Amino acid sequence: MPELTDGAGGRRAAPAPPPKPTSRVRMSAAQRREQLIAIGRQLFAERGFDATSIEEVAARAKVSKPVVYEHFGGKEGLYAVVVDREVRALLDRITTALTAGHPRELLEQAALALLGYIEEETSGFRVLVRESPVMSATGNFVSVMNDVAHQVEHILGAEFKSRGYDPKLAELYSQSLVGMVALTGRWWLEVRKPRKETVAAHLVNLAWNGLSHLEAKPTLITARRR
Repeated sequence: MPELTDGAGGRRAAPAPPPKPTSRVRMSAAQRREQLIAIGRQLFAERGFDATSIEEVAARAKVSKPVVYEHFGGKEGLYAVVVDREVRALLDRITTALTAGHPRELLEQAALALLGYIEEETSGFRVLVRESPVMSATGNFVSVMNDVAHQVEHILGAEFKSRGYDPKLAELYSQSLVGMVALTGRWWLEVRKPRKETVAAHLVNLAWNGLSHLEAKPTLITARRR
């Protein structure tokens, strides 16, 4: 390092060169989009649609608001992408789980698939169960459960027919079963106990033992007393 002299004839070291600025790695458009989707997913899960703002999404991503608008057109567009991904992820998980041939095992698999999604993808599930005024009934948790109910309906329809029950009632029973599992899942989302295998076992116990002792033409007890 070269030496400089001070005014008194002494020597002093030359000042060190300034540090080189660190260059930020620029994200590709695809990477930025994925980052914004992940941030939006977390914010929508924490606060819901109404309480989430584009300003906060941009701030967390350390970008300007126009960048978010460029990718999604606004908060509604970002929300729609997040919900669509979660809908497909949950439905794929449940559809993939339905592999066994016995109806009781299929009920177990469906219940475990839903509870597993809640356990592993908590933020995604919170997004789905929060209702938003910008989403129709075809793009949220209701639509997923309806799709699952239609699959269960086919299973129950064949089972009803083999047992001499009216197969036209399979739709009613499938909606009831899936609704029971879905509502229990929303409750379990907050309490997280007992463990998911125990919850699934009790759900199937109620559903299967109820189905195995169906009355062909049930009536209400209150109606019988009149």
